[in-house]
Amino acid sequence: MTIRRENGESVEAQAPVIVSASRSTDIPAFYADWFLHRLKTGYSAWTNPFNGVRSYVAYADTRLIVFWSKNPEPLLDAGGCLDYLAERGINCYIQYTLNDYVGEQLERGVPPVQRRIDTFRRIVDKIGFGKVIWRFDPMILTDRIGTDEILSKVERIGSQLKGYTEKLVFSFADIRTYRKVQNNLIKNDIHYREFSEGDMLSVARGLAGLNRRWGYTLATCGEKIDLGSFGIVHNKCVDDDLIIRLFPHDKALMDFLGVEIVKGDLFNPAGRIIKHRDNKDKGQRLYCGCIVSKDIGEYNTCTHLCEYCYANTSKQTAVRNRRRHLNYPYAETITGE
Repeated sequence: MTIRRENGESVEAQAPVIVSASRSTDIPAFYADWFLHRLKTGYSAWTNPFNGVRSYVAYADTRLIVFWSKNPEPLLDAGGCLDYLAERGINCYIQYTLNDYVGEQLERGVPPVQRRIDTFRRIVDKIGFGKVIWRFDPMILTDRIGTDEILSKVERIGSQLKGYTEKLVFSFADIRTYRKVQNNLIKNDIHYREFSEGDMLSVARGLAGLNRRWGYTLATCGEKIDLGSFGIVHNKCVDDDLIIRLFPHDKALMDFLGVEIVKGDLFNPAGRIIKHRDNKDKGQRLYCGCIVSKDIGEYNTCTHLCEYCYANTSKQTAVRNRRRHLNYPYAETITGE
């Protein structure tokens, strides 16, 4: 698609149907106003983190936004993103990471746990049940956090979310995979340890026990291990099955997914859903189940400053980019460059 930039230049842009906002940073917490402005403007710019090449993303065809956040409270602002999307008939759902590492100071920049639980409930009340997915992500082991402590933290939050979510998504921190995370933890004197298979099975067993009270769908994110014997499935965070269930009325979205919805008749009153193609995003990690979307975030811009963050090279770089953004809050890019 050819678009016209604010400076008058014509450029080619991607026009995604599904936008991920974002795996790379917390757009709802820190850049909600920027994103709303870019939606209204019709496009934003994105810099490839591997080769530094800038490209453009147009929102003319966008039918779904998948938000990822640890503090999506700014989305609730009157006249903000959620209101705008509702007015425009653009669908959304939220992957809401709600951990409890405050006492261990692993997440220094997030609001208190109870406030985040209250925010979760308020967003569900606004956009509907099923559209806010609870993530306890990642689960991390340290000299202060063992599997029993993780399960206690999950229990405290999960008991307060009953009736507000239908799913718990979790992952096991794999520190060895991310060298910069490993270096940051060591530098900040965080004594972590990797999950053994026994640790994973212990957590799975404990979650299955807790879930007898809750009735959530339990799902792992990007994990190789099969925990099906505990009733735990492999997740798709950008999930075509969920999208079909939540938004079957959106023909453009269904067409993009290659979905045919056959209305019920005398012999099959419930009708049928036929998926004509596999939508898996082959550009994601090996065990990621997500379908194709366009992520619009930028690394080194999240100032929650979590100790285990994989998306920031350093806290200083993230803070510097955030300050630049505040000087140019409605620029084409998040960073203002």
